[in-house]
Amino acid sequence: QVQLVESGGGLVQPGGSLRLSCTASGLTVSQYTMGWFRQAPGKEREWVGAVRRLGANTYHYRGSVEGRFTISRDNAKNTVTLQMNRLNPEDTALYYCAAGQSIVSMIRSESGYKYWGQGIQVTVSS
Repeated sequence: QVQLVESGGGLVQPGGSLRLSCTASGLTVSQYTMGWFRQAPGKEREWVGAVRRLGANTYHYRGSVEGRFTISRDNAKNTVTLQMNRLNPEDTALYYCAAGQSIVSMIRSESGYKYWGQGIQVTVSS
């Protein structure tokens, strides 16, 4: 049984940082494209970024977070992290970890992922 569990969310002031972790069981993160998505209140879920499976091993980010967010993978711990810096209120959302084995053209789409975490709240507010 595959499980993805996010942790590390919470409340942070604008300009601050948070680090989200996604711990996987039942799959090996290095063999999957691991993605992060988020959903703000009243909005559709959107792709944040992804790291492709080992072999491809490339990192991709949506434009609004590039340079502020960094994805990393710890194969020994079977986890993927999302380091978020210079947060602003527009980053407030429920953040999801996802795993898939789709082709590169699908990594920005929800349909490119088979497994999902339950989501964790990130709130950026003063």
